[in-house]
Amino acid sequence: MRIRRTLGTAALAALALAATAVTPAQADATAVLTTGSLGGPAAAVGDVLNASLVPGTTANFYDSATSTNGISCSTSSFSATVGANPAAPGNAVESLTTQTFDNCSSSVFGVTGVQSISVDNLAYTNTVGDGAGSPVTLSAGTAGPMQTTVVLDTILGSVTCVYQQATGISGSTSNSNNSISFAAQPFNLTSGSGLCFQTGYFTASYGPVTDTTAAGSPLIYVN
Repeated sequence: MRIRRTLGTAALAALALAATAVTPAQADATAVLTTGSLGGPAAAVGDVLNASLVPGTTANFYDSATSTNGISCSTSSFSATVGANPAAPGNAVESLTTQTFDNCSSSVFGVTGVQSISVDNLAYTNTVGDGAGSPVTLSAGTAGPMQTTVVLDTILGSVTCVYQQATGISGSTSNSNNSISFAAQPFNLTSGSGLCFQTGYFTASYGPVTDTTAAGSPLIYVN
C-alpha cells in the first residue's frame, strides 16, 4: 500500500509539472497586428508601418460617391507608428504621421492641372479592429480636424480648395494582399472657389503594409 501511495503522489506531481509547462504556451495570445504571418510575432509599439498604393490602383478625390469626375493620383503613400497592439480580440491603434499624393491629374472642367495635395493637422489616429476585413477608423488627432488642401491650376489662375472631415473616415483591411482600403469617404469643402466641388469623396487602397522597423520589413497581418 505504501508503494502505491508513493506512485500516486509521483504521478500527480508529474501531471502538475506538465500542466505548468503547457499553460504559458496556451496562455500566449495573438496580437491584433502581427508580422510575417497570421499569428506571427506582434508588431511592437513604436514600430513604423509604411505602404504605397496597391499596384495598378489610384487615389481618387471625386465629386460624388459614384462619379469618376475629379482628381486622380497615381502615387500616394503613408507612414504610421504603432501606438497600441493588444491581444485579439481588441483594437490596435496607430498614429498616421505622413500621407502624400503625387502625379495627380484632374478631369474637372476648367482645371488644367493639380499643383499639390497636402494632408494637414497630422498626426491622425488610426484604429484597427481584429480580424481580416475588420473596420478601420481614421480620425483627427490633437492638431486639429482632418484636413486636405488641394491647389489647382485653372484657366483663371491658381485655386486653393480646403476640405475637412469632422467625424473621421472608415475603411477595411485585407490579409490577401496586406492592404488597407477606403471607399468614397466624404470630405466637405470649407474654403475655395466655385471650381472646387462641394464634397470630395476619397477612395484609395494601400498595400502591402510593411513593418519597416522590424528586420526584413515583414508584411503586416490583422488577426
